[in-house]
Amino acid sequence: MLRPLLQVTAAVSALALVPVASGAMAGVDTNSYRELDTFMEVYNQVKANYVEKVDDKTLVKGAIAGMLAALDPHSSFADGLDFDNLKIQTEGNYGGLGLTVTQEEGAVKVIAPTEDTPAARAGIKSGDFITHIDGKFIVGGSLDEAIEQMRGQPGTKINLTIVRPGAEKPLQMSLVREIIVQKPVKWEVKDGVGYININTFTAQTGADTIKAIQEIDKKLGHKPLGYVVDLRENGGGLLSEAIAVSDVFLGHGEIVSQRGREKGDIERYYAESMVPGDLARGLPVIVLVDSGTASASEIVAGALQDHHRGLVMGVRSFGKGSVQTILPMGARAALRLTTARYFTPSGHSVQEGGIKPDLLVPQISDPDYKDRTVIREADLRKHLINAEKVDDATLEQDARTDPRFSATAEQLKKQGIDDFQLHYALQTIARSAGKPQVATKGR
Repeated sequence: MLRPLLQVTAAVSALALVPVASGAMAGVDTNSYRELDTFMEVYNQVKANYVEKVDDKTLVKGAIAGMLAALDPHSSFADGLDFDNLKIQTEGNYGGLGLTVTQEEGAVKVIAPTEDTPAARAGIKSGDFITHIDGKFIVGGSLDEAIEQMRGQPGTKINLTIVRPGAEKPLQMSLVREIIVQKPVKWEVKDGVGYININTFTAQTGADTIKAIQEIDKKLGHKPLGYVVDLRENGGGLLSEAIAVSDVFLGHGEIVSQRGREKGDIERYYAESMVPGDLARGLPVIVLVDSGTASASEIVAGALQDHHRGLVMGVRSFGKGSVQTILPMGARAALRLTTARYFTPSGHSVQEGGIKPDLLVPQISDPDYKDRTVIREADLRKHLINAEKVDDATLEQDARTDPRFSATAEQLKKQGIDDFQLHYALQTIARSAGKPQVATKGR
């Protein structure tokens, strides 16, 4: 089964799951083995003379990581917890407690519990510290080890000791692991407009987008004025789900093409592969993008933009135009390898340059939006070069100012506007529908 993934390394990409083919060695030139002599010489010298003893597994894993790092920022080898995290990215569920955690001075700190999970129901709160798991002291240990211990088979029990700032004594909690299902799509109705926030592209994203449209219609009792599809800070995910989401809003035509190493290695994907027609019934669609909109998200934005089906609004997207294929490498390991570039229906590659919004709208409700450091694909070491030779004018598009967006964050806050880009998108749809606009708080 082929499942391409579009995501950036820590946050963005296009992915595919494929079996390892016996013909994979066909691409290896016999002369390549001569180069391995140098590698083995270095390997043996390290084994024999390094200041401390090093095991074979450490050296081989480091060699693999170095080889893939020499290719591009998105090719990598995943095993152990990294492999588990990769599965969660694509499948959208795991066995555990529903906690997002970090490490602070050697202690496991709770960032937040996920709504309606064992952690949330037990009363674990943001800012809590986990000091013991099943009676074992974990402070000073690795974060990965703690996460692995908290995950596990649904239905199994786990005991946590929680230190809560301000509490007189540690809290003892007994929880039962469950299947934690991530919610890739959230929706609500804002001023008669259907707001669909897509935060990742897992195996359920396409189906959940269809459900969001149905639920919006049900809540209103009729079709909305239009839809805002929010892809901001969406680092990507499965290529198949990017196609499925695009299909929801397109009645026909190409969505994306995937092109490999050879000239004739081209695969095209079209609308109506998942649902017939345009489920939005031709109503106005605005797609919100920002510098965190990457890969699979850029496929959706590019498809709707090229077909003139949606107005892309925000700032230039991340600019990751490559597809990674997931090659299984054993029971709990996989090779994530860049195998193709993707192109929008018009034949445009977003690599380096990203998706240029139809309407540039900066997030002026963010006080430091002008000063914050922004990292895009073009900033990553060893990133693929765009064959279209994107010029600097495109890459620096976000530096331009517009007199329409001169209000300060403080002025907007007084008007009750804490997300200016979304506010502007809602107003734009209202204008297109001829609806009178009233400034209200809480947008």
